[in-house]
Amino acid sequence: MSVVGIDLGTLNTVIAVARNRGVDVITNEVSNRATPTLVGFGPKSRYIGEAAKNQEISNLKNTVSSLTRLAGRSLKDPDVQIEKDYVSANLVDINGQVGAEVKYLGKTEQFTATQVVAMFLTKAKATASAELKLPVTDVVLSCPAWYTDTQRRSLLDAAEIAGLKCLRLINDTTATALGYGITKLDLPGPEEKPRRVCFVDIGHSNYTASVVEFKKGELAVKSTAWDRHFGGRNFDKAMVDHFAKQFKETYKIDINENAKARVRVAAGCEKVKKILSANSAAPLNIESVMNDVDVRGFLKREELEELVKPLLERATLPIEQALAEAKLKPEDIDAIEMVGGCTRVPSLKAAIQEYFGKPLSFTLNQDEAVARGCAFSCAILSPVFRVRDFSIHDMVNYPIEFTWEKSPDIPDEDTSLTVFNKGNVMPSTKILTFYRKQPFDLEAKYAKPETLPGKMNPWIGRFSVKGVKADAKDDFMICKLKARLNLHGILNVESGYYVEEQEVEEPIPEAPKEGEKKDGDVRPLDSSADLSSGAQVYGSNGRARSSSTEHTVPQRASKRSKHEVPPVMLTSAVCLVPDELIDLNPQAMDVDAKDEAEKPKTRKVKKQARKGDLPLSAGTSAMDEASKQIAMEKENQMFMEDKLVQDTEHMKNDLETFIYDMKDKIYTTYAEFCNDDEKAKVNAKAEAIEEWLYDEGDDTTKAVYVSKIEEMRSVAGPIIQRYNDKVEEERQAVMKKQQEAAMAKQAELERQKRAAEEKRKAEAPPEAKDEEMKDADAVKPDEVEEPSG
Repeated sequence: MSVVGIDLGTLNTVIAVARNRGVDVITNEVSNRATPTLVGFGPKSRYIGEAAKNQEISNLKNTVSSLTRLAGRSLKDPDVQIEKDYVSANLVDINGQVGAEVKYLGKTEQFTATQVVAMFLTKAKATASAELKLPVTDVVLSCPAWYTDTQRRSLLDAAEIAGLKCLRLINDTTATALGYGITKLDLPGPEEKPRRVCFVDIGHSNYTASVVEFKKGELAVKSTAWDRHFGGRNFDKAMVDHFAKQFKETYKIDINENAKARVRVAAGCEKVKKILSANSAAPLNIESVMNDVDVRGFLKREELEELVKPLLERATLPIEQALAEAKLKPEDIDAIEMVGGCTRVPSLKAAIQEYFGKPLSFTLNQDEAVARGCAFSCAILSPVFRVRDFSIHDMVNYPIEFTWEKSPDIPDEDTSLTVFNKGNVMPSTKILTFYRKQPFDLEAKYAKPETLPGKMNPWIGRFSVKGVKADAKDDFMICKLKARLNLHGILNVESGYYVEEQEVEEPIPEAPKEGEKKDGDVRPLDSSADLSSGAQVYGSNGRARSSSTEHTVPQRASKRSKHEVPPVMLTSAVCLVPDELIDLNPQAMDVDAKDEAEKPKTRKVKKQARKGDLPLSAGTSAMDEASKQIAMEKENQMFMEDKLVQDTEHMKNDLETFIYDMKDKIYTTYAEFCNDDEKAKVNAKAEAIEEWLYDEGDDTTKAVYVSKIEEMRSVAGPIIQRYNDKVEEERQAVMKKQQEAAMAKQAELERQKRAAEEKRKAEAPPEAKDEEMKDADAVKPDEVEEPSG
């Protein structure tokens, strides 16, 4: 398995992978670390990434850009109308979604923005697979923080069409914060003051500022603000308009009348902008921009700053808004991390530094920080890698409310409730309680449509609850719905169930007597017990709910309108009693009749018990399964067509190389292995195929190119075989010679070894031998004279 993070940008896309105990940014087929986010359509195949960039000027009408700014939008959206200044393809309405109308395979085709994003993700998937030499499925994608539910669902649909499993859709600045914090070993502890960092991300088209608090092992996004129309392309547009006016006066040409000329000038202005980031002035030279006219221009940094003065005047507005929402002041921020290509503009850096009154920080890679954070997030969520525990607490950027029809049995019932407020932690779960006698529907929508980007539809989804009916006493069914804002920032009503109230007896906890030792107290746990000691609150499914809240739908006329305590189950608690409280005296086991008669006092309470599930059906802006399946089949078909075209092109190149190779080698390398007739025959065949290749063979099938290569080999094969036999014979001779030399060398080494051993033995001193024991000379004993008698 692989772990991949993709920073899907407006201008470029960066791909990072987790490997080698770290995160690497990988290169594409031309060794660039960033791939242009472009999809082009041609008469034979699609052009994606670098290929689309190479033919952008010549194929303007069929090249689609700004993919992330089109996904999940409608053609009528004011933001889409702004995008028409930057997207050269014709934008059209496709079943309520914005799409592109292009010429593909000789026919006019229409593709939705979701489909076009899927095409690009297919290319990103192939790039990652080629680098890792592994199949790629699990990814984490980045998206702007201002994305709505509809836009997020569009990206997830695109990933699924491309054959990818998106583990998380993460906000750009949240990914940057994760990449920043997960590698830090000096973050404050749980009881210490958190480290507050402001992340300022100014890219090609977006400006986002986030205030994030870091503690050891976790980050929490406190606020996020943005300017959706502030970025590098706005600087470029101001320069293009300036030079267009200058060229009209000087060269009498209007580049606004020629789309290709304007794109070429925009590319030149982008280079000028980069030069001005490090220099005080830069030239602009473009040959034959239009009508065979060469143009020249010159721009100073002061002139550029004057051109973009309206932009610079609002350079700190997102930061001010983010700090205000976080209830912080500039002096409360510990560090300001700058990321995004546009943060290299000196005037922007100066304005932001002046606002904070402290130096800016550039410790992160400005172009790759988001992709690295995505890869870290994917590694955390994937079972393949073991990653340091690091919690991510993102926040809700738009308040979400639920609305429903008024129940006929409760005429004064409220019909709306804001469930997720702006600033709430994400992901999170809320439990909604309804009292109903029949099935009902509820809708989710954004509570403040005016805060949404452009004129997005605030509608999120409609959810129908089935199986609701009155109980045996014709009383209300208590319905509970689990609404969850998940990791992707997408809202779903995940499950529904109904409960019944039951009357149960429970012991009344006795208050400890005055002066009684409390350390060893043992008392039963109930729903009013303090849970801070470590007991976990469990939901109806038995899973711990860390940030879950229960809402009872407000009702006025119902007898059940009072606030209800949500059903809570507690884990079994083992209470350890100190040794000094245990009386080991056997007499302590005696119980008199009086004590036996005193039973613990109990009370009757009403508790809710889960009785069954409620079927749910949902309607959202996500693609339905049938449409998604059709789009996947279409994408696979186009992918195979692209692959066939690439293989055909490679085979054509192989044929061309083979022809030139034979025409050269037949008179050089192969000259001694063929006679004059064979040379003439091979040369004539090569000439004929070459003439065919540049005439009718310029555009044919892969099989025809393979057959032409075989024709050439049938003529040149015997000559090549003789050459190969000669080469093999020489190789074998060389190998035999090398083996003989190796054997001789080994024999010499053995001989030298034996000689050295013999010499060592000869020079060694003789060993002392044990003398043979000789028999001792027999010595007769002295005569002893015996005394007589």
